[in-house]
Amino acid sequence: MSVADRSRKKSGGLGETVSVIVQALLLALVIRTFFFQPFSIPSGSMRPTLLEGDYLFVTKWAYGYSRYSFPLSPPLFSGRIWAGQPERGDVVVFKFPPNPSLDYIKRVVGLPGDRIQMRDGVLHINGAPVRRELIGQIDDPDITEMSRPVDVYRETLPNGVSYETLDLSSNSVGDNTREFVVPEGHYFMMGDNRDNSTDSRFTVGFVPEENLVGRANIIFFSIAGGHSPLEIWQWPSEIRLSRLFTWVD
Repeated sequence: MSVADRSRKKSGGLGETVSVIVQALLLALVIRTFFFQPFSIPSGSMRPTLLEGDYLFVTKWAYGYSRYSFPLSPPLFSGRIWAGQPERGDVVVFKFPPNPSLDYIKRVVGLPGDRIQMRDGVLHINGAPVRRELIGQIDDPDITEMSRPVDVYRETLPNGVSYETLDLSSNSVGDNTREFVVPEGHYFMMGDNRDNSTDSRFTVGFVPEENLVGRANIIFFSIAGGHSPLEIWQWPSEIRLSRLFTWVD
């Protein structure tokens, strides 16, 4: 093989490698923008449904697309295209209205036009109490973040969606609220960890439909103790095997 042939082969090999890398990055960008995006759970506001250290996929097409569907949220257009309405009870990732650079994850409890209020720890929708049943206690700090047993309730929304909530205190600041009337084009979000959640009762406020990023679908990885998934040496003792590849209720 001549020097020129070797040079062309070397150049072609490098070019092919760069091309493959660029194509892979473009494919990953398309998948992340239009189909699935991974998220990690940074706080305990959705316990016991979601725990810190859970990693999940969010379905991007579930509610259509807005500027916040794209990396860096470029102001390409306003509102949503191919919009779909969240169902009551969906667990949703959205941009924090006061600061859209932050991602939040909560459960949709109020749709446009709904009247939402908490009375003595019971969620009321349009004046009617949501069915709430005490199902027991959890005495696992990894789930509750508490050093004592915590009451667990099963809440069932009017459309039949059912999930568990934690009750850390019988008289917390969020147990009794004013009545909120959800504006058109907005949603009311609450965390399942009702006494330890910054949500629409507080600084989050009503969430515009434009701020919706996607619906949480499946937990694909989970590790306890505040460890990173890259700390493979921690897997034997800290990985939560029972949560891997489980659907988000």
